[in-house]
Amino acid sequence: MEGTKRSHEAGPSSVIIDKTKQEKSTHTFHDSNSDDDEEQITDHSKNSVFVPGPLLSLKEQIEKDKEDESLRRWKEKLLGCLESDLDGQLDPEVKFHSIGILSEDFGEIVTPLPVEENQNGRTLFTLREGSRYQLKLQFSVMHNLVSGLTYSNTVWKGGLQVDQSKGMLGTFAPQKEPYVYALKEDTTPSGALARGVYSAKLKFEDDDKRCHMELKYLFEIIKSG
Repeated sequence: MEGTKRSHEAGPSSVIIDKTKQEKSTHTFHDSNSDDDEEQITDHSKNSVFVPGPLLSLKEQIEKDKEDESLRRWKEKLLGCLESDLDGQLDPEVKFHSIGILSEDFGEIVTPLPVEENQNGRTLFTLREGSRYQLKLQFSVMHNLVSGLTYSNTVWKGGLQVDQSKGMLGTFAPQKEPYVYALKEDTTPSGALARGVYSAKLKFEDDDKRCHMELKYLFEIIKSG
């Protein structure tokens, strides 16, 4: 995925002091009970824990203001979905439709998801050494908002981890049209040792550590020129 300090400053009319009584009084009284109260308040504030409200589905959130037509329409426009598209399910679901590779070598190669069984263990794409490329994904969000969607892409060669990248995609609401998202651009390594077949694992999780997809794939780096 802090605290705030409050300072109270008395204004000129917030406290009225009786100077006559102040001059007559020469003793300072200490109220032990008030100190006990302050300690109890301090202890209570230290031990207090924020308890979030109940999780509501998007259908319930829209229905809360159903009588206010303008507010309901504003919510639907903001969320990019209609009440009729929602089923009241609390947990969001992210469905990935395809993974693409964008490269200056060959343009774009798109592989539908989930990967068919006969493609398991096959090389999904081949890149030249020292070339720039991007992974592009198409996905849909259903049922509810997915918050803090992140990705991690781990790469191995010969059983040894050689690279790992992580990033934040963001928060997405259900909508009719799929989202298209390109991960940050990367460059393949160069040299004789860099060439060969690599295995990789691409994983997507949200704020609640729900795994929405884990894709294992192979790619190859070949000699340039």
